[in-house]
Amino acid sequence: MSNLVIIPTYNEKENIEAIITAVMELPIEYHVLVIDDGSPDGTASIVKDLMSNQYDGKLHLVERSGKLGLGTAYIAGFKWAIEHNYDYIFEMDCDFSHNPEDLARLDDMLNSRDVAIGSRYSQGVNVVNWPMSRLLMSYFASKYVRIVTRMPVCDATAGFVAYRREVLES
Repeated sequence: MSNLVIIPTYNEKENIEAIITAVMELPIEYHVLVIDDGSPDGTASIVKDLMSNQYDGKLHLVERSGKLGLGTAYIAGFKWAIEHNYDYIFEMDCDFSHNPEDLARLDDMLNSRDVAIGSRYSQGVNVVNWPMSRLLMSYFASKYVRIVTRMPVCDATAGFVAYRREVLES
């Protein structure tokens, strides 16, 4: 199985090297695709430097001009993953609000499922590096979506999701 982790970025120079290193050092092999929306802080330059000095073709970068948004970054990443024949595709944030070690749990879930969602709220609140306002907005937005849609998902704003290739192709 080939695994790709898509990490959208905008002004993430403080986190990008650490998150890439954390993913690459996991016992399961993952490739990383950074989708950078023209970060003025030089995030893409850091990724390019890492690409040229290490990771043997396992680190990739798509640079987009301007801040085009998270949703379109994931769509671009999904298309790239399909074009490059990855079997399992993961999405995660760059700011460590998703623990890279949990990728293995999502990976394991895909052995018997089409999609796996890594929730920050399935066992209480489990979020680091977030201001209280962002945490409250995410938590209550997820509660609202769960009530209105009756969707049995604890974290509708998760952003930490794994897909089988076939799901994205369909």
